[in-house]
Amino acid sequence: MTGEPNLSAFRELVLERGRELYRDLPWRRTTDPYEIWISEVMLQQTQTTRVDGRWQRWLERFPTVAALAAAEPADVLDEWQGLGYNRRALALLRAARAVVEGGGSVPSDAAALQALPGVGPATAAGIRAFAFDLHAVYLETNVRTVFLHELFPHEDSVPDRALVPLVSATCPEDAHNSADDPRTWYYALLDYGAYLKRTIPNPSRRSSSHVRQSRFEGSHRQKRAELLRVLLAHRDNDAAGASFETICEELASEEAKAGRRPLSAPEVRALLDELSSEGFCRQEGGAWRV
Repeated sequence: MTGEPNLSAFRELVLERGRELYRDLPWRRTTDPYEIWISEVMLQQTQTTRVDGRWQRWLERFPTVAALAAAEPADVLDEWQGLGYNRRALALLRAARAVVEGGGSVPSDAAALQALPGVGPATAAGIRAFAFDLHAVYLETNVRTVFLHELFPHEDSVPDRALVPLVSATCPEDAHNSADDPRTWYYALLDYGAYLKRTIPNPSRRSSSHVRQSRFEGSHRQKRAELLRVLLAHRDNDAAGASFETICEELASEEAKAGRRPLSAPEVRALLDELSSEGFCRQEGGAWRV
């Protein structure tokens, strides 16, 4: 970025593009803090098209923060399947229980939001902006894309610390009119950013925080996810759970279908111990259960 940017012109441009490119997404039709929170967590590193449908189904099963707080971990994990990063589901459950214990209302204060399990700065900012229409520093990938494209067009390895003051300065203060408020501003940034990523080389690659997502198939993450699916399937079909031998056999079958070598017994045991230590499963007698 050369010299001081013209932030007024930048805002005018982004708002104009936002009006042109506006996406009527289901979670934009609500200001319920719990519903917004769920959408924000689901949308992390997940395509919008995958979340549309799953968000609605989640809310049918867990319509309120109290309903989620009262749910069994296995039910929450079952509903989360296919959205990736299963730790998010357990964090949502722990956070919902913390909210209920604190009185039942999702907070609007940034510090209170970030005190909840799994809620980082971006998620807290999204809840503040979209549910409460409050000033927030919402720096996620599409927002970052716009700032890099428009204000840092020729620079590489741009750190977030250079973007944060600009994100804060361009976000309107707490809502005062429908044409210039945090919610409208960030919708415009998100939609313009999504458009840029579809039409030009992704500007986010010029961020110092950009990390290319590792391959999922055959990865440790994939094997963890497959093991969890096996355990959830046995929860539905066999209340007693699954024996270690059965788990090894079913994982071997899945690996064979993918053309990979089967996991050894020690590898399966290590995965089970890892998931157990994180609260995903437990051993009861000779069986493993979610």
